[in-house]
Amino acid sequence: MATSTPSTTPASTLSGTAQALVAPGKGILAADESLPTMVKRLARIGVESTEDTRRSYRELLFTTPGLADTVSGVILFDETMRQRSSTGAFLPEILAGAGILPGIKVDAGTVPLAGAPGELVTQGLDGLRERFAEYAALGARFAKWRAVLRVGPLLPSSACVEANAHALARYAALAQDAGLVPIVEPEVLMDGSHGTERCAEVTRQVLRQVYAELARQHVDLASTLLKPSMVLPGTTSPEAEQVSDDEVAARTIAVLRDTVPASVPGVVFLSGGQSPQQATARLDALNRLGVHQPWQLSFSFGRALQAPVLDAWRGEPENVAPAQAVLAERARLTGAARRGCYERTEEPAVPEPLGPGAGG
Repeated sequence: MATSTPSTTPASTLSGTAQALVAPGKGILAADESLPTMVKRLARIGVESTEDTRRSYRELLFTTPGLADTVSGVILFDETMRQRSSTGAFLPEILAGAGILPGIKVDAGTVPLAGAPGELVTQGLDGLRERFAEYAALGARFAKWRAVLRVGPLLPSSACVEANAHALARYAALAQDAGLVPIVEPEVLMDGSHGTERCAEVTRQVLRQVYAELARQHVDLASTLLKPSMVLPGTTSPEAEQVSDDEVAARTIAVLRDTVPASVPGVVFLSGGQSPQQATARLDALNRLGVHQPWQLSFSFGRALQAPVLDAWRGEPENVAPAQAVLAERARLTGAARRGCYERTEEPAVPEPLGPGAGG
């Protein structure tokens, strides 16, 4: 597992914040679902998405006892950044009071990339400097911007890779100017029939371009985090049912060693369309194999942490405590994987994977 000497850098500095987010044994809860995504998530458990139900669910997550033991930061959505809890406290204040750093998703989603059929580029740079100033005043300490890259025989195109890398770098420079740590998320999507080797090839291409653009924009890498997808076969590939956790870890670390500078404090993997058990087991394999790597190997999981909680809650007030117990246990297991000491035998029955395009 990845180890490091505890940092003496004050958490009030950008590099100190970045190191605090990937402190040994800890990682990030991605709770930055947009309003349309929340409609889908809540509909799955038979709950209507209203401001009150969304607030109740977020409050459930953020007030879970002991969450700060394994969660260093939470990525929020714009609405959540401004919401008050049932007690009248702002939700970011509840997190900060528990010793958890509030962060904010700032991209505005994807749109078709002109001249590149089937490919996407992330928008949201217009007015971002002003939005960053507002979010910093609301208590945000870090930010996230997600780019998505589709894999195919001829995808992604160089134009798509370059456009998304440039946007990520512009965002990161603006975040640091505003005093926020940027999480850079170039997600290579699992959707498709590509094999593991093709995923590794595309991930290597994307990360090389991202770090070239970050250098051009004079981004301080010591005050950034990388949020990549693991190197995985496509969901409809014959390899999808055969690839081992150790192979995923080995291929992922090989790509990172080729592309990610040692000055980056940590890599916080997204869970993508993996089940909670798959994402946790592969994070564990990464930390077992990656003990001598220069970066902390951590997590920024969304649905891999939240899906079991939603199933336990189902919008019922009497289910809040049981749902929080589920989150605490899921976070404990993920924290164990973060240290390379996760035991899959502790898991309940394994459900089906969450499916392609699940995010987080």
